[in-house]
Amino acid sequence: MTKLHLHRGLFLLLLITITACSPGPREYGTLAGQVAIGPLVPVVREGEEESTPAPEVYAAREIVVYKQNGKTEFARLEINSTGWYQGELPVGVYVVDINHLGIDMAKGLPSEVVITAGAVTRVDIDIDTGIR
Repeated sequence: MTKLHLHRGLFLLLLITITACSPGPREYGTLAGQVAIGPLVPVVREGEEESTPAPEVYAAREIVVYKQNGKTEFARLEINSTGWYQGELPVGVYVVDINHLGIDMAKGLPSEVVITAGAVTRVDIDIDTGIR
């Protein structure tokens, strides 16, 4: 066997080993939901409807996704002008919260969520602005 054949054989063996040991393609799922924000004014009179948030009210806020430990930020998802957000995440367990603009709070957050391959995990969020 010549050196060239030996080198080709070793290269082929190395290539097969690397390919066999590499992780497969990552699977993804979707995190999505509807965001409500309010109150937007200090007093809403009885019989009056609360105003719809302007697009910039939604744009100033984000959904923050942390790794399972709840401390390491993994992603930020934008909220569109109608209050909808969504994003693809690798399969796993995450903690969802908001970016807490001013004194914003959201009941039930932070919350642990499980992202499953090919599925939508829905988390609707009601942000309380603290305006009274």
